Amino acid sequence: MKSKLLSRRDLEFLLFEWLHADELSERERFADHTRETIDDLLDLSEHLASSYFAPHNKKGDVDVPTFDGHTVTSIPEVKKAWDAFVGADLIGMGMDHALGGAQLPKVVSTAVLAWFAAANISTTGYLMLTMANANLLVTHGSWQQIGAFVRPMLAGRFSGTMALSETQAGSSLADIATRAEPQGDGTYRLFGSKMWISAAEHEMTENIVNLVLAKIPGGPPGTKGISLFIVPKFLVEADGSIGERNDVTLGGLNHKMGQRGITNTVLNFGDGTFTPGQKPGAVGYLVGEPHRGLAYMFDMMNEARLGVGAVAAALGYTGYLKSVEYARDRPQGRHLTSPSPTTPQIPIIEHADVKRMLLAQKVYAEGAMAMALYCARIVDIEQSAESEDERDAAALLLDILTPVAKSWPSQWCLEANSLAIQVHGGYGYTGEYDVEQHYRDNRLNAIHEGTHGIQSLDLLGRKVTQRGGASLTAVTGAIGQCVTQARSAGSELAELATQLESAWQRLLEVTGALLGSDDIAVALANSAIYLEAFGHVVIAWMWLEQFVACNGMIGDFYDGKRQAARYFFSYELPKVGTQLDLLESLDRTTLDMRPDWF
Repeated sequence: MKSKLLSRRDLEFLLFEWLHADELSERERFADHTRETIDDLLDLSEHLASSYFAPHNKKGDVDVPTFDGHTVTSIPEVKKAWDAFVGADLIGMGMDHALGGAQLPKVVSTAVLAWFAAANISTTGYLMLTMANANLLVTHGSWQQIGAFVRPMLAGRFSGTMALSETQAGSSLADIATRAEPQGDGTYRLFGSKMWISAAEHEMTENIVNLVLAKIPGGPPGTKGISLFIVPKFLVEADGSIGERNDVTLGGLNHKMGQRGITNTVLNFGDGTFTPGQKPGAVGYLVGEPHRGLAYMFDMMNEARLGVGAVAAALGYTGYLKSVEYARDRPQGRHLTSPSPTTPQIPIIEHADVKRMLLAQKVYAEGAMAMALYCARIVDIEQSAESEDERDAAALLLDILTPVAKSWPSQWCLEANSLAIQVHGGYGYTGEYDVEQHYRDNRLNAIHEGTHGIQSLDLLGRKVTQRGGASLTAVTGAIGQCVTQARSAGSELAELATQLESAWQRLLEVTGALLGSDDIAVALANSAIYLEAFGHVVIAWMWLEQFVACNGMIGDFYDGKRQAARYFFSYELPKVGTQLDLLESLDRTTLDMRPDWF
């Protein structure tokens, strides 16, 4: 029976027929991972996701975590799923062998995590945050910190979070107020409050490792004065045992519209709740150097941005598969050519407008998954690079694609979830079917790790201009290679290649016009539209890559891939033209709108 979480067939196509993930074993870092071991891991992931994560997805959405003033209580199935994941040694799957990890290629671990995200993103969130936390500390922490905090996380004894936002600052991290006062013994005492911190309180693990952004008094103003600290729920003794409770308290739980099964907290530092009569403040340990915390945290944030895009793709994908199944089974109406009520009703999948909605879901979900895996493979090339030039080229390409890989799936796989509800008709709006929850769960991904607006400013305001436009040149080169391959493959592919090349060249022209403006505010006023147009062209590239990979292949799977590519080029890519016209005009409508006019 085919899974309704993800398509194993499509994952195999993307991983092996297109991205050739098995060839990464030729690189020293990934020498242990052959096609056979990757297949086994995908089998294991599908089994664990289906057996331990998917069954309580709806239950966790209804029976949300509660806080009685002392203890947070979650449904027991969350802990069982955590233990199953930990028992399979998956937390450290991407870590170095020296740390007990498996050094799995990122492109494979992304596919692995997609199974769990599609099955239950709330429970998977605890795991993804822990893995990202551990990765940051391995890169920037000391050996003592790695021993005290990372190794227990990899063993599943500790879990991890990232604590950035504050109520008065939101995404404006320059305005955070949490302070860290040095104690003279190498530790700090933290005072302040953080908001929207996922997974920062629960009873599943012995300890929770919070990575907290704070300012050391007397440091530079704004973001240049931000430092990064480890602030554990419980202090850790020199021998690794759990010590006394740190002055970190739960101020309350937030109740979101989606991803309701994971705790989302207000976290207070230094309010004295757990240290009566003792020195006030939450004990924190500086990561790396003072005032470089935001740079360190961006390693975790960029990893999380790619992760958010992959999660959005997975949620769009499972909604798509469920709507396809529903459309096959649901009889309603008749063919326009045989409208007589005496003729049998037909499955709704035979109606043209339902096919349109399913095709749209297919191009959004499969295109987003392709994007997530493509970016993951760039990470693998960067990590295993055989020369500095190869590493630098991979870093440039990944840097400019990251805001697109986060935002495009968050926007368009949410649209896929919306269409899945529509395909289900009235049933789609009810809790008895999964698709309405997938929509609510996916809606949060437009907010997680930076809004579309933030990503668009990053893309247009920084990434396209960095190092004299080197990242933009890298994308141009990659698209150019795809265009060349497509043109050599046949007439239809050559026509699509011309469309893609034309759209990309037009985008480059408009980029030049925007950056050539004397008024930076005007140039960036519609950066979100620029991001959307940029993303659509990039996804057209992903679809052309897939079309090339299945050129000449026979079977329904390949026919479906080709038809989806045709749909994207006919229905989606043309939308970019109007957006680019608007951008090129340097329109001031949004910029000139006054607050009093609303």
